[in-house]
Amino acid sequence: MSKLTFDQAFERLIGHEGNFTNDKNDRGNWTTGIIGKGQLKGTKYGISAMTYPQLDIKNLTLAQAKNIYKRDWWDALNANSINPAIVFQVWDFAINAGMATAKRKLQSAVGVADDGIIGPVTLQVINSTDLNDVLMRFNAERLTYYTKLSTWPSYGKGWTNRVAGQLRYAAVDN
Repeated sequence: MSKLTFDQAFERLIGHEGNFTNDKNDRGNWTTGIIGKGQLKGTKYGISAMTYPQLDIKNLTLAQAKNIYKRDWWDALNANSINPAIVFQVWDFAINAGMATAKRKLQSAVGVADDGIIGPVTLQVINSTDLNDVLMRFNAERLTYYTKLSTWPSYGKGWTNRVAGQLRYAAVDN
């Protein structure tokens, strides 16, 4: 098992998150996170106006996005403490659905209280649970989450394809 580095994870992520989008029906593109309220500033490299309303999203550089992902997402996830086969799964979901959601779904997958804190208790259970079980349960949690969203009819196919890609990475990282 090789250690997945932040740089490797970022390269994978940019395969999903890239060009500037300004979909008025995607709440992530609005500075308030509410469709039709605030400014429609869009998303670029997966960095959304909802999460970063102060940024000039359209003119965001790849280097700026990479710095944001390292500081606010990778480090905040405690990624270097999680098995590399799991870390990209959770990190990608965090970027797609929010950090708190991804952490809680990982905790649900391993059967600990879903308080959103990836601390010593959660890490101990993750590390003592069969790796394939964690990966399968986590992606099941992820798919169940997506199917319950009101936006599933519009974005569900893309989310499902994204999870399929994550399962392929899990097989390589495992």
